[in-house]
Amino acid sequence: MISTSRLLGAAVVLALAAGSAPAGAVEPLRATAVAGADGIGDPYFPLDGNGGIDVLRYRVHDRYRFGDRKLSGHTRVTLRTTQDLSSFDLDFLLPVSDVRVDGRHALYDQSGNAHELVITPRHPLAAGSTVQVVVRYAGFPERYGYLGESNWLASDSEVVAMNQPHMAPWWFPANDHPQDKARMDISVTVPNGNRVIANGRQVSRQQHRTTTTYRWLADEPMVPYLAFFAAGEYAVAQGRHDGLPWLVAVSKDLPSASLRASMRTLKHTPAVVSWLESQLGEYPFSVTGGLVTSLGPGFALENQTRPTYPEVGTGAVPLLVHELAHQWFGDSVAIRQWRDIWLNEGFASFMAIRYAETHGGQDAQAWLRSSWDAAGPDDSFWKLHIGDPGPQQIFAPAVYDRGAMTLQALRHRLGDDAFWQVLRTWAAERRGGSGSTEDFEALAERVSGQDLSGFFDAWLFEPTRPAGTPENGLG
Repeated sequence: MISTSRLLGAAVVLALAAGSAPAGAVEPLRATAVAGADGIGDPYFPLDGNGGIDVLRYRVHDRYRFGDRKLSGHTRVTLRTTQDLSSFDLDFLLPVSDVRVDGRHALYDQSGNAHELVITPRHPLAAGSTVQVVVRYAGFPERYGYLGESNWLASDSEVVAMNQPHMAPWWFPANDHPQDKARMDISVTVPNGNRVIANGRQVSRQQHRTTTTYRWLADEPMVPYLAFFAAGEYAVAQGRHDGLPWLVAVSKDLPSASLRASMRTLKHTPAVVSWLESQLGEYPFSVTGGLVTSLGPGFALENQTRPTYPEVGTGAVPLLVHELAHQWFGDSVAIRQWRDIWLNEGFASFMAIRYAETHGGQDAQAWLRSSWDAAGPDDSFWKLHIGDPGPQQIFAPAVYDRGAMTLQALRHRLGDDAFWQVLRTWAAERRGGSGSTEDFEALAERVSGQDLSGFFDAWLFEPTRPAGTPENGLG
């Protein structure tokens, strides 16, 4: 992500957990089944994600009306239990009308904290079980929010589900944390004359009397906030580049000159992906692309396989580089916890600096030194611990800029061969998974054979300007 502007009560739950399960429940579960935790364990957002479950697949069936901006539908969540469960949570905001677990009605409750949908199946679930959970819902997403976020982005003619760190709970029930990736299968029905764009590849289009249903399928698992859909009228271009399919779309609600300029810029996407492959190794997904909305979100976002942008012109290629670099750093390799966000934003920002360096722009080490010089020792820029910035500062400018500076300083200290081996190994070894700051430091030390603890402390955790020494990549 980058800114462009700089009905079950607690008594019944406890009874199930304590052993008062209906006849037919498996005896060993009576003593061991518990309510799954209402969070996955991230201190920044304690209610994000949920305990006791691992989602394998989301099959989303949504219907959207532009007039009153109502969204309705149902989602089938295929999940595996990781402990014996009497109940479990999903993260969701819209009013729910029905929940079934493996085809049987389940009790549910939305009366508690924030965005928790508490589901109690008819019988406790044994650890290691794979179950199908179908949730039906309808509501007006723009009326809901939590943690100060009101993320629904819509007009009378266009809607785009895009935001970070949260977006999924406005349009499908999810285990909403980067630690739990799952496959996405998205169908959205809209009035005829509109088009739906989402992650992955379009696999079907079914026209009905007054509506059309578009189905998009992503081949690789993704973090819930990276799933998106956009609906409205779009100009679309597509093709193949070095065997990789690409599709880009631009809202027809933009003025014609802006539409043409944005389309010209988006068509750079395949070439940018090829350049990133030359730096980082194989592109981690089976398709690529992008979408420009007319809704003026004020930021671009790295939705998996198809980043979304505000209006972009001829000078916006560095923005494409940033969001497409996220396909490696943030999408393929997700962060372990939100405190690790510099692994997303610092890395993507560094790749934009690297792109400039290789396309006639400033040398990256000269950029590092000038940036270090520009922020004096007492500058507030250095006060933020970007390795643990706090939940209110995860998108602070220092996370991006000091994060990029950290990588260039590491490059200067290790030398090009070792540095690029670190980045490519990180992308390859953790492809489809996640990683933490500690994991990255350990990899850099393994590849280089150096003790880098002092280096990473100086750049990521100390609230002071790193000393201008060779050890800090500044000599």
